[in-house]
Amino acid sequence: MSKRPGGPTTEPDHDCSLCPRLRAFILENRRSHPDWHNGPVRTWYPPEGPGTVRLLIVGLAPGLRGANRTGRPFTGDYSGDLLYATLGKFGLAAGHLETRLDESLRLQATAVTNAVRCVPPENKPLGAEISTCRNYLAATIRQLDRLVAIVTLGKIAHDSTVRALGGRLAEHPFGHASETDLEGKRIISSYHCSRYNTNTGRLTPAMFEAVFKRVSQHLAAAR
Repeated sequence: MSKRPGGPTTEPDHDCSLCPRLRAFILENRRSHPDWHNGPVRTWYPPEGPGTVRLLIVGLAPGLRGANRTGRPFTGDYSGDLLYATLGKFGLAAGHLETRLDESLRLQATAVTNAVRCVPPENKPLGAEISTCRNYLAATIRQLDRLVAIVTLGKIAHDSTVRALGGRLAEHPFGHASETDLEGKRIISSYHCSRYNTNTGRLTPAMFEAVFKRVSQHLAAAR
């Protein structure tokens, strides 16, 4: 487990069994794909560590052939291609995204995580699984002393983030490009950067970039 000195656990064990359905799905995939990560996917931090993070990006859960395979959030599938290209455009990441963990891509004052750390069947976590994993999300947020902004990708990630911060959903509703302040942090929400959303036109690269343009403006103003 990952733990801040004197603080709560921020990451589940690789063999976490708190959610039986997710545990069974991971064990099934370990048998089918023993060379994959197949475990909870940890938060990805910049090389300088959590103490430098000003922006946190919260997704839904690891993709089966993406983060569940590679062991890093949004790595190995289309959603990561769009996310990290956008971060690079706004100076929140540098280097080149590939599908290996030894590539040149580096986050800059930014961390990336998921509301649910284990891959769910059909990419659909249950309410109880979201609630259980929220303890890790809340602990992750609490350890980021310099955090000023959170981007939530999709309604589940948004709602779990609001609840992790002790907020009421009615007062902080999800909406693409909507902004709300909670516990001294600006939450900016976006449709998830999934292939489905981009293929259907629900989310375009221009819409996604507009969200991060606003994020960059807020980060600059908060210095």
